[in-house]
Amino acid sequence: MSPPDKHHKPLNLQQRSTLAGEAAAAAAEVESALLTPADLTSAAFFDVDNTVMQGASIFHLARGLHRRDFFTTRDILGAAWKQAYFRVVGVEDPEHVAEARNSALSFIAGHTVAELEELGEEIFDEAMAHRIWPGTRALAQMHLDQGQRVWLVTAAPIEIATIIARRLGLTGAMGTVSEHVDGVYTGRLVGDMLHGPAKAVAVQALAEREGLDLATCSAYSDSANDLPMLSLVGDPVAINPDPRLRAHARAEGWRIRDYRTGRKAARAGLVVGALAGAASGTVAAGVAFRKRR
Repeated sequence: MSPPDKHHKPLNLQQRSTLAGEAAAAAAEVESALLTPADLTSAAFFDVDNTVMQGASIFHLARGLHRRDFFTTRDILGAAWKQAYFRVVGVEDPEHVAEARNSALSFIAGHTVAELEELGEEIFDEAMAHRIWPGTRALAQMHLDQGQRVWLVTAAPIEIATIIARRLGLTGAMGTVSEHVDGVYTGRLVGDMLHGPAKAVAVQALAEREGLDLATCSAYSDSANDLPMLSLVGDPVAINPDPRLRAHARAEGWRIRDYRTGRKAARAGLVVGALAGAASGTVAAGVAFRKRR
């Protein structure tokens, strides 16, 4: 993947979001071993963090890489703070966003795709496999049994998203695409993180490519940030929803599934999820991939 022309004008947030979605859809691959689905016009799209998996997949990945001395605690806390400020306070100031992105991306440059994929396999087994929500996994299997294709749509790096999808026997995944040349990361994203509106762009682009009728498709998420994606399909479902998504789903008559045990645990999960989400954007952009020099 070639680096962008340095003479081009910097993309604004909307353009970056659109480019991220288009890149994620283009990078989505179908597992060649899968049989041809019986229903070629319908599919299901699943968010990952707190929807398919307890907590943030990138947080679990970061812990695994931290144990392998890939980065220091100071590294991740410094970059995570900038992402937390941006995502919790909600100030989309272009300069602040650029600062957070550049801070995170400074760690990924020079590492290889193969390196990330190999460690991702190990860390999935040790930290992620047992955190898959059985209820959500059953919903995904239901779509597969009906002959439909099932994709993950997540802000996590596409390499990690693909590992999770393959391990769960799903069709494929769309995730944040990092630029790389000859298998080595450059430290830049293609567009931006696959988050919010970018997910809707990715789903729309994939649907056009695969000939899907979005009116007969389903989408699942825990976060109101994914309302653009959920609103695209005919069957949106709230899984372990945050308060805003729960209220919206009730108002619209959407199905709601909550697999968390106990209301107190659920409320605690919202707080942990918010903090993990803030760190997720940071690590998705590359902070977890820096090897201590």
